[in-house]
Amino acid sequence: MKDARIDRRLFLRGIGGVTAGVAAATTLSACGTGTSRSGAGSGGKGGKTVVVRDSGGSYGAALQKAIYTPFTQETGITVKVLNLDDAPLLAQIKQGRPQCDLINNSMMSHTKYVAQDALETLDRDRIKSLKSAKIPDNQITDHAIGSSFYGACMAYRTDAFGGKKPESWADFWDTKAFQGGRSMCNPDGDLPELEFALLADGVPMDKLYPLDVDRAFKVLTRLRGDRDGRIADLQKQGVPVERQLNGMRRQFQGYAIAKGAVNADAAYQLMDFSLRAESQAALAKAFPSNPSSPLAYAKLTEDERNALAGAPKYYDKGFDTDIDWWLKNESAVTKRWLEWARG
Repeated sequence: MKDARIDRRLFLRGIGGVTAGVAAATTLSACGTGTSRSGAGSGGKGGKTVVVRDSGGSYGAALQKAIYTPFTQETGITVKVLNLDDAPLLAQIKQGRPQCDLINNSMMSHTKYVAQDALETLDRDRIKSLKSAKIPDNQITDHAIGSSFYGACMAYRTDAFGGKKPESWADFWDTKAFQGGRSMCNPDGDLPELEFALLADGVPMDKLYPLDVDRAFKVLTRLRGDRDGRIADLQKQGVPVERQLNGMRRQFQGYAIAKGAVNADAAYQLMDFSLRAESQAALAKAFPSNPSSPLAYAKLTEDERNALAGAPKYYDKGFDTDIDWWLKNESAVTKRWLEWARG
């Protein structure tokens, strides 16, 4: 048997309650489950406009259906969408000419924006849904509010192991009991998955940070070998793939207002609307997004709720990414990961 294979091109995000899938030759993979960075546009009859930044795709189509159109219908405010990466958007803000008002982005990216004085300090009294939707305190900062999360977790073929199911990251590393190829995310798709290696090596979930980088790479090396091709979302195609949420790594996405936003008042209104429990539930129905509001899950059917990694029955199986640690170490760890992956 060949060693487990690491896919250096893998990009797994935004599959909500289902796994991102596995490549044809792969039986186990580390994958994403939840909100990806995406977006869409809208219009209305009112004279006011708000420009929101997101990054397009199927998530954007869901935002259009579940958030933007209902918002315009309720307020008359036209929603326009800007699909722009961080670098040009930051450049605009620094020049005092932001093209967008509201920014939909990862909370980690928002923290980077704060370091460059690119976000407005929020007036929480203008966001009534913070209380009504019971947004968790740890997802409320001075500059951004978490609205949803995606989780990096394990996916596996249900027809690969003679009825056995991998239950932990230790099983992901057990190439004797669970024979077959492995795939993991390239840093272009997500943060290097050091946490999973440490969990496999016996580190308790609540003792992960600060990460022992040397130990993690030693564990990763056990899986080095041939590389598979890109992993796709095969579950939707009928491939027998299932997720394992034990040890899931959560990263939140949320809203912030650009420094110098022209339509700040409308941005507050759209943020408030988006954070409502019913709005988060509507988005989860249109796209497998994991709401930050615990009340949103009660507005879903049992099947809809349990298809999401954020469902109450699964939540304690995972952990939140330590953003501060990764902000300090992301560059060095990513460089080392790429060197390691090249062998």
